[in-house]
Amino acid sequence: MPTLDVNLDNICRLIQLAQAFHAQEEVVIEDEPTSPAEDWPIQVLASHAGDSTLDEFRSIINDLDRGQQEQVVALLWLGRGDYEVGDWQALLRDVNDAWTPHTADYLIAHPLLPTYLTDGLELLGYRCG
Repeated sequence: MPTLDVNLDNICRLIQLAQAFHAQEEVVIEDEPTSPAEDWPIQVLASHAGDSTLDEFRSIINDLDRGQQEQVVALLWLGRGDYEVGDWQALLRDVNDAWTPHTADYLIAHPLLPTYLTDGLELLGYRCG
């Protein structure tokens, strides 16, 4: 079973923040990004500048090193069913190839991020709380 280099408490906090952010009525994200290289999440989220929940989410992601950020994206892709647990190393290579410095915005632009991260964690044998 793959192990994570990201602190589980950080991932669980990201899940909580994503739930709170997407529960806000003014948050409308029409399409989920398919690739971290897409820049539309940055444009969509620009209207939420100063949102403390978004700021904290970004801060946690930006405090992670690149490899840890890639593991969070890998959890997203695993949790939404793009890969199987047995493909973890290939998944990490694909995430590495797609990485951008806008990882936080890419992640939070997924309205189902809390579900995907939770599912990805569970597939790897982890659980929040």
